[in-house]
Amino acid sequence: MNSLEENMTRHNIGLSPYACKDEDAIRFEEESEDLRSPFFHDADRILYSYSYLRYSNKTQVYSEIQNDHISTRMIHVQYVSKIARTIGRALGLNEDLIEAASLGHDLGHVPFGHFGEAVLNDISVTEGEGYFHHNVESVRLLMEIEGKGLGKNLCLQTLDAILCHNGEFVEGEYTPRKKTKNEFLKEYQNTYIEKNVVKTLRPMTLEGCVVRLSDVIAYLGKDIDDACLLGLFQKSEIPKEISSVLGIRNREIVNTIVTDVIQESLGKPYIKMSEPVYHAVDALKKFNSEHIYQKSMSKSDQEKVTKMFRGIYDYTLECVKNKKTETKIYQNFLNHKKERYLENTNDKRKVLDFIAGMTDEYFINYWNEINLK
Repeated sequence: MNSLEENMTRHNIGLSPYACKDEDAIRFEEESEDLRSPFFHDADRILYSYSYLRYSNKTQVYSEIQNDHISTRMIHVQYVSKIARTIGRALGLNEDLIEAASLGHDLGHVPFGHFGEAVLNDISVTEGEGYFHHNVESVRLLMEIEGKGLGKNLCLQTLDAILCHNGEFVEGEYTPRKKTKNEFLKEYQNTYIEKNVVKTLRPMTLEGCVVRLSDVIAYLGKDIDDACLLGLFQKSEIPKEISSVLGIRNREIVNTIVTDVIQESLGKPYIKMSEPVYHAVDALKKFNSEHIYQKSMSKSDQEKVTKMFRGIYDYTLECVKNKKTETKIYQNFLNHKKERYLENTNDKRKVLDFIAGMTDEYFINYWNEINLK
């Protein structure tokens, strides 16, 4: 048995003094661990969740594109995991924590990507349910929805890294912010109440900082490759001040940033990019926003999707209020939940959770179904 334990815990040998150790893992509910270390176990729980299965049919940037070589949310998540573990291994960090947070970071993404998230946020605010953010919904899934509404009892550090992963906000340096359980829960709850709290979130571990930056690294170059594959623009259009630092191909961009981060962060209590690379990354993110994200969906498609979200929400809320148990929200969602979820969640939040968990295909089919009645 000793050799088995040694085999399963050998990753702890030689970790950086700034790494999150297995013995530091904190669960919200006490439980005895098996031969797996806590963060290794977290990764398994995420990997085998229903939410993880739905990644494969969720939009990354482009919806309803018939091209097998365009990224889905599943592919993005795998890229984040690989990039983050590469950085983590080089810096002597806990790769199990990194993998768990990477695999779980985008579980809360809704149909039609960031545009769908913006629409669902508008509905949530209008309905008095607070602000909706995909990173917050990822935590909600793992704490309150998965496991038949009992949650997965993941470690605090894993949940915190997921909550604070948002790669929309790029910084040159990421320094961990220590937290207790109660401080984490307060941040989590405040994201529903205060509009800009999500912009101030900082991970409590270096591993969480790595995942946050790796989210950016994973999508910047790949989104360019996808856009060029679809003929939206040429890589030669990338400004020289960006391409001269990062390159123009995904492999060049990833390699440049990862190498730079490792060199700048080795032996340090923070994760950092050099000034030239940081400014190039920031400029490339703005370039992508203008040439890719703002053009990923036409105005007419945006109006159509907005109408679909609102229609689905109104119809489904009516089903719940009138206890129409033959409908999909009961058959595919509520009937599989324990009393804790059913009793502690109001009708509006149940509908928001149901919609947020849909894949693009399920969402479209559901819309077509309710409009044929």
